[in-house]
Amino acid sequence: MRKAVALSILVAVILLAVAVLAEAQQPTKIPRIGFLSALSSSSMSARTEAFRQGLRDLGYVEGRNIVIEWRYAEEKADRLRELAAELVRLKVDVIVTGGPTATRVAKEATRTIPIVMAFDDDPVGSGFVASLARPGRNITGLSRLAPEISGKQLELLKEIVPRLSRVAVFGNSTRPGTAQSLRETKLAAGVFGVKLQYQDVLGPKDIETLFQEARKGRVDAVLVLESPVFLSHRKQIADLAVKSQLPVIYPQSDYMDAGCLMFYGASIIDLYWRAATYVDKILKGAKPADLPIEQPKKFEFIINLKAAKQIGLTIPPNVLVRADRVIR
Repeated sequence: MRKAVALSILVAVILLAVAVLAEAQQPTKIPRIGFLSALSSSSMSARTEAFRQGLRDLGYVEGRNIVIEWRYAEEKADRLRELAAELVRLKVDVIVTGGPTATRVAKEATRTIPIVMAFDDDPVGSGFVASLARPGRNITGLSRLAPEISGKQLELLKEIVPRLSRVAVFGNSTRPGTAQSLRETKLAAGVFGVKLQYQDVLGPKDIETLFQEARKGRVDAVLVLESPVFLSHRKQIADLAVKSQLPVIYPQSDYMDAGCLMFYGASIIDLYWRAATYVDKILKGAKPADLPIEQPKKFEFIINLKAAKQIGLTIPPNVLVRADRVIR
């Protein structure tokens, strides 16, 4: 009897050991992340590297314990929809979007796969989320808009143009986020005693007209709001600013590579780095609907002295010392 019991126990132990061994040999599921951008891989390299670094800081190594499906539309809108559909077919665990255009397409492609916005200017106004505190859907992430940005931009313009009294504001009324940015700019203008001259752009053909109207309006400087039209034609804007002899402040650091004068705003690199934290939380079980939209924490100030010289502008030393980067 004792031998039978002992034998039964031995068999049970062996079976348990075999089950544990079999379970240990099962391949671990590697999370698959989809990354969707309307731009090209080359123009996104600094941003995607920041995202990769954010993942590495959290213990994820691409190709080892995480897979990233990179999809770039190369500025072809029709291609973006195809790429979003492809990521959905691949059943990725999370889709990270590199801007509002990609977010809108991803939102149309899926209502179930979590979407992390690397940045957006007005997620509520864009219709992506119900509120910043409670997104409420399958989308969460980061917003680039912060109330203090407009005030700081006008303050910097006033410091480099002491007699600043009238500023032209270039924007696109059809773009979500423009209305809120304009409201914040108007509030800041009231504080600094500056009059604003808003000029709407609907397409590339309007850009030269904007500068013509600015000169007619005798403005002292220009403040450019977010718009894909402006970003895609930033070299033309930089050239027209020189031709018009007008100091211009821009909403993204990308403009500076085109020879533009000055940028102040949220660090886009920091936002992409922080996007990795959302991916990590979602992979660990958090729901996008419960993850609040975060606003910028890090800001950048860049000055291009070459552009300043072209319009005969001297940047005061007290402004230069505050710049994070000076292009000489």
